[in-house]
Amino acid sequence: MSGPLLPAASFAELRGRLRGLPAADPASIAAARARQDNLTKPPGALGRLEELAIFMAGWQRTDRPRIGRAQAVVFAGNHGICAQGVNPFPQEVTAQMVANFAAGGAAINQLCRVSGAELSIVALDLDRPTRDFTQGPAMTEAEVLDAMARGAEAVDPGASVLLLGEMGIGNSTVAAALARAAFGGSAWDWVGPGTGADADKIARKAAVIEAGVERNDAALGDPLAILAAFGGREQAAICGALLAARAARVPVLLDGFICTAAAAVLSPLGVGALDHCLVGHTSAEPGHRRLLSAIGKKAILDLGMRLGEGSGAAVALGILRAALEAHNGMATFDEAGISAG
Repeated sequence: MSGPLLPAASFAELRGRLRGLPAADPASIAAARARQDNLTKPPGALGRLEELAIFMAGWQRTDRPRIGRAQAVVFAGNHGICAQGVNPFPQEVTAQMVANFAAGGAAINQLCRVSGAELSIVALDLDRPTRDFTQGPAMTEAEVLDAMARGAEAVDPGASVLLLGEMGIGNSTVAAALARAAFGGSAWDWVGPGTGADADKIARKAAVIEAGVERNDAALGDPLAILAAFGGREQAAICGALLAARAARVPVLLDGFICTAAAAVLSPLGVGALDHCLVGHTSAEPGHRRLLSAIGKKAILDLGMRLGEGSGAAVALGILRAALEAHNGMATFDEAGISAG
């Protein structure tokens, strides 16, 4: 494609640019698959590790994909929907956690260190929450496009892989609302405890989401309008970052339910916008499995995690590294002097 996807002046302009998204290289996929079939093991014996290596080969356009720089970005935002009492923690915690990330004290700092990812944090107007989506759209078109552009700007086009995560009090409600609006069902199909909501709070979240869907019914059926109606700045930034990565053919590791819900909004656009994305883990949030089924993705790990921050993506990076080490380092039958049968 020619030129960057973002910034864009309008949703219409962005939709036009999405028709030119680059694809994985079929020749590299075929070559990587042929290599896997000739390594000193029965075909398919490494299971998902083989699939991951072949996936990376297609996007890196080489039969020997490698991870040089692994970039991890966590986007943070605040949400007007917290006015409806859906969050067990105050919004001040978002900024406090951003400070904790910067000081190196959060789980994601430790997981990025051990998995070999370089972490950066992008705080998006924390002093200016989005609007309450029960009263109307959470963001304007211009606000969505601005956040998407800021997400895109955070991406290193030379990275070998991009890990995406989020932080934002109230954003499990936002994620459930995005999933409900994009994929249907009822709010109860998508809501969960988030950061520790009890049964009453979960019921409150479901009622608030249904009220928001009723208030913003004009957005249903239009993925970008859904992002404006229900999303937060960090969700829009995640979408912008993954689109920038796609333009640069950088594979993406998504985190759990909230991150996947942000990305999944783009799936109904019908342009294969998530073809370059892997999902790091299956969240313990109950809506995540349903969401993965809706977008046709299988997570790499299932560890009962529900932290956010990109933590599941960071752990999955270790698995991805293992897949490429086996792919590139193993001998073929000819090299090892072993009969292939």
